[in-house]
Amino acid sequence: MSRQGVFQVGMLVALLSLAGCATGPGGSIYVPAGGSERAPEPPQTTEGNDEAQVWRKSEQTENREPEQQPQRSSKPSYQDAGDALSPAALSLVREADTLLKSGDAQGAIVRLERAQRIAPRSAEVYFKLSEAYVAGNKLGPAEQFTLKGLSLAGSDTRLQRAGWLLLADIRRARGNLAGASQAEERAAAL
Repeated sequence: MSRQGVFQVGMLVALLSLAGCATGPGGSIYVPAGGSERAPEPPQTTEGNDEAQVWRKSEQTENREPEQQPQRSSKPSYQDAGDALSPAALSLVREADTLLKSGDAQGAIVRLERAQRIAPRSAEVYFKLSEAYVAGNKLGPAEQFTLKGLSLAGSDTRLQRAGWLLLADIRRARGNLAGASQAEERAAAL
């Protein structure tokens, strides 16, 4: 047998062994969330139907229990205000303020990141994080944290105004004068 023939046989053996790996001896490797013992079986194609059928987990709503139906709300996910600070998060914010006053921006950032993990939807924490990053001369992350805080401020005009003014200062420090003007206009409109 020629060298090319040996190569082709070797490739065929490799492909066949890989095809055997596609399915295990136990069938499907799919494990459904929710604790069901048995994975749902995909629909079988019927003879005479040449079109491939696509099986999606989301299409199996008929087998769900009524309490497992997804809850849909007509309200958007936007909140009127961010979460209130827990006592633990508030304590960390106060520690961070003390550290900022003493010039320890990195120590303040560490405390504020912990506060953020405790209260991830609190606009105040994001604005404080932004201030700490400004103190550490890290203006890129400071702008991003300010934008995140603004997205969580909801309809709290005091918080929104503070966020837009903070964003204006950061953008001005970064040399983005047009962006700073836009942020100041947004603050003035509140």
